[in-house]
Amino acid sequence: MSLPRAAAAAGRPRERPAGDPRPDAPAATTGRGRSRTAAGRRRGRPPGRTNTRQDVLDAARRVFADRGYQHASLRAIAADAGVDAGMVRHFFGSKAGLFQAAMDLPFDPDAVLPVLLAPGLDGLGERVVRFFLSVWDDPQTRGPFLTLIRSVTSHEESARMFRDFITEQVLVKVAAAIDRPNARLRATLVGSQLVGLGMVRYVVGVEPLASAGTDEVVAAVAPTIQRYLTGDLSELAPSGDVGD
Repeated sequence: MSLPRAAAAAGRPRERPAGDPRPDAPAATTGRGRSRTAAGRRRGRPPGRTNTRQDVLDAARRVFADRGYQHASLRAIAADAGVDAGMVRHFFGSKAGLFQAAMDLPFDPDAVLPVLLAPGLDGLGERVVRFFLSVWDDPQTRGPFLTLIRSVTSHEESARMFRDFITEQVLVKVAAAIDRPNARLRATLVGSQLVGLGMVRYVVGVEPLASAGTDEVVAAVAPTIQRYLTGDLSELAPSGDVGD
């Protein structure tokens, strides 16, 4: 009989490290008579944890900051948090979903892009601008978006994480949907226009743009976005070498 089982059988409490808040109890066993520790790491919520979701979010921020979005993996994040990778998927579904939660993104690109792209390229510029303005104008999403913009413009690691995410989860997908020469360049130009619009209208608050109506802004900006998406950009990049 092993020492832990002998102690349990004799009614003696098992020794635990000082400060361990868990009550004394015999080790749980598997069908083969081995403790779960001996059989391998217990899957699911780690013993003694009270907020595993927050542990995963904290670990994700560390790993994303250290490796960037592209090179971070769910397995590495799970290991840092001390949980099984299946628990990470249970909470967040995918790496993109985890990044969205960790960075407090105000929208999910996987949900938004199909809606914007489904009607086709005609009118896409207007749909993109209206959606972008709606995110800023909604009180529930404006705060997180403002925090995100300030973070990526003042912290190098935040900027690197966000750049990797936008490239992989937004620009690549938009470029594939556009299916035009210099598609990546086009998607990047759209991003630059929208970020500049957000900074001037919402962050800095330059008038009269800051107080202009939504329809006014859409009418002024959407044609430029549409040109970036579908217009002739041959003067900006020779023979489609940039971004494809």
